[in-house]
Amino acid sequence: MIAMAKKKKEAGTAECGDRHCPVHGQNNPRGSVLVGEVVSDKGKKTVIVERHFLKYVPKFERFERRKSRIPVHNPPCIRAKAGDKVRIAECRKLSKTKAWVVIEKLEAKQ
Repeated sequence: MIAMAKKKKEAGTAECGDRHCPVHGQNNPRGSVLVGEVVSDKGKKTVIVERHFLKYVPKFERFERRKSRIPVHNPPCIRAKAGDKVRIAECRKLSKTKAWVVIEKLEAKQ
């Protein structure tokens, strides 16, 4: 997935002018890659991605449903909106709370 962003960069897509963009900027995603849904796009170049997962509880020998909300950098060339399903990748710290970047939009909101 991260290699795909590098291939796009080599292919020569339209420039977005964002230095933190994984495709056109100098930000190299590394580490974990996750899929989630954008629940808020109110921040400037920032979206909140929510992902649901199961956590095993040994005491009760069952799974519980959990969710995490991750602040993610949203480059202008991707423009993810609330309701979109996106793939995000871990990168260096971009601000106090942001250490993830959107690398592709999987499904747009209908």
